[in-house]
Amino acid sequence: MTVLVNLIVTLGMLYVVPAGLRLIDPAGLRSAARLWPVPAALGALCLWLPRGIPATVLAALYAAAALALATRAPARLLEARRRSRAGGSAGGAPPRTTVSGPAEVAVCTALVSPSIAATALVAERAGYRLFGFDLDILALTVPHFHFAGFTAALVAGLVCRAGATAPGSAPGSATLSRWAAYSVPGGTLLVLLGYFVDDWAELAGAVVLTTGMWAVALLTWRDIRPGVRDRTTGALLGTSAAVLVATMLLALWWAAGEATGITHPTLTWMAATHGLGNALGFALCSVLAWRRLTVD
Repeated sequence: MTVLVNLIVTLGMLYVVPAGLRLIDPAGLRSAARLWPVPAALGALCLWLPRGIPATVLAALYAAAALALATRAPARLLEARRRSRAGGSAGGAPPRTTVSGPAEVAVCTALVSPSIAATALVAERAGYRLFGFDLDILALTVPHFHFAGFTAALVAGLVCRAGATAPGSAPGSATLSRWAAYSVPGGTLLVLLGYFVDDWAELAGAVVLTTGMWAVALLTWRDIRPGVRDRTTGALLGTSAAVLVATMLLALWWAAGEATGITHPTLTWMAATHGLGNALGFALCSVLAWRRLTVD
């Protein structure tokens, strides 16, 4: 399981995060996206070293970059609130890439998530049971907050930006897109809180997160994909939506099993199915598709 998890995390660090930053704000986050591979390479390297001081130092350098990224979130939320009160950009100028409301909440959640993953990484590489959690749980927190945290929130925000105005959007798409943009960050937070409370709280978080991700999948498949002329981009969007249905069902099954004691997949099996599916089928396909849409 360790090798697979490390490969998934490496993908998230080296490609998904910097590509996602360009999708959030190509101008405002250009420097962060361009420089991100440097600390990401250090973070990825520490995964393959034995626990100890060298691995911990490399993880700490990655964590410093992740924390710096997280500091961008409050300023963005404040600016979004200011623009919302002002009724748009000053002087009638067109709005920036950022938008206020639920999409901005999702985007800011994405900016904060790598710092949570990096904090868990530092503790795990140091062999320190942060908050009493087993080292295996800390290790799995790293991919969880790169994908369920960063990528899922990012895509929910992008879908919220585009879904309600996509050509041929179905009635209720605007409401559904707002639900997705709020419930994905909310569900991710509830899952995190569930770590500290109990398995039932974690199950509640899984339910909220799953419904949000299924909303993302539905909006992507029904409203966004049909308007895409490029077949490759359409296929990537369709794949990401279809994969979410299966992978999030697995997440629900595992969380329900932990809470109720019913038979459910092991962590190793979840890494090979839910984790790999989300990393390649959802996250990678989504980021590639939205990058192509941006370029087009």
